[in-house]
Amino acid sequence: MKHKIKKLLSKRPYRRKSEPDKSFEEAISNLPRITNETVAEHREEVLSSARKYIYPLQHSLHRIVTISTAIFILLVVGFFVYCTLALYKFNSTSTFIYRVTQVIPFPVAKAGKHWVSYENYLFELRHYMHYYQTQQKVDFNGTSGKQQLDAFRKIALNTVIDQAYTKQLASERKVSVSEKELNDEVTLLRNQNRLGSSEEVFEDVLHEFWGWSLDDFKRELKSQMLAQEVVASVDTATSQRAEDVLGRIQNGLDFADAAKQYSDDIVTKDSGGVYTFAIDKNNRDLSPQVIDALMKLKAGQFSTVINTPQGLEIVKVREIDGSSVRASHIFFQFEGANKYLDPLKAKQKPHQFIHP
Repeated sequence: MKHKIKKLLSKRPYRRKSEPDKSFEEAISNLPRITNETVAEHREEVLSSARKYIYPLQHSLHRIVTISTAIFILLVVGFFVYCTLALYKFNSTSTFIYRVTQVIPFPVAKAGKHWVSYENYLFELRHYMHYYQTQQKVDFNGTSGKQQLDAFRKIALNTVIDQAYTKQLASERKVSVSEKELNDEVTLLRNQNRLGSSEEVFEDVLHEFWGWSLDDFKRELKSQMLAQEVVASVDTATSQRAEDVLGRIQNGLDFADAAKQYSDDIVTKDSGGVYTFAIDKNNRDLSPQVIDALMKLKAGQFSTVINTPQGLEIVKVREIDGSSVRASHIFFQFEGANKYLDPLKAKQKPHQFIHP
């Protein structure tokens, strides 16, 4: 058996080892020899060969950045041109334009040294429009609707200009409305059920009637409260007259006699300031400040001077009948706000940028 294997092996052809591929040897021979002395030279060689690809890429990137920047600038310019035309030429009241004015402080007027923002104007105007469109079904595209809208535009513009002058007076006289005072006023209105049976109901009513959120309502309320405080601080004569009458009542002057002599309410003064109706906490005929004061008094007691949106009042509870009271009041009418705003306007004339 071993003899046969040897015989077979002896018949296998002899194979020589293949020689190295000449192309491979040439490629190796062409490789540069890198030494410590030539490393810098070879690095520059490699980088220079790569630059022919990098430079065109950088050029393309620069061109893309330039074109993108130009397009962006054109869009911004176009956006501002569109907004400017929409606001100052076409007097747009759209939701989109209103949102833009909430971000970008476009001016609608200048009151003295103070700019009046377009957003303030649209805030006032849009809640008028919302109420009359949704509740009164007014078509502002019709002839009469357009006339009504023009009237609303003038009212809204005059309102925000007056607010700007009022803020100026408030700053000069250091009068302000704190967040606590605002929240206390909201609480007072809630307790008297003037804001609906719940917060959810109230927010629904605000949205349905005025297109407002709760924050929008607080903003409007704060503006009214500030105007009220400014008038009270400026009309010192009326404030002093009310305090003098209160002092006389505290010193024994009959309340009814004081009402007949000093009250500015021509409807009730001859009867000694007597309200002709019973009053409970949900009464809507009197200001919330007056209702709050009356609900805290006992029969025969009278209040201090109460600052209300209409003026100053002193109230007295004559009798209590369950949850309602019979009462009297002495009313002191403030001078109109225009008495204080008009001289300021004459001295620092307002400039309107739209013509509603």
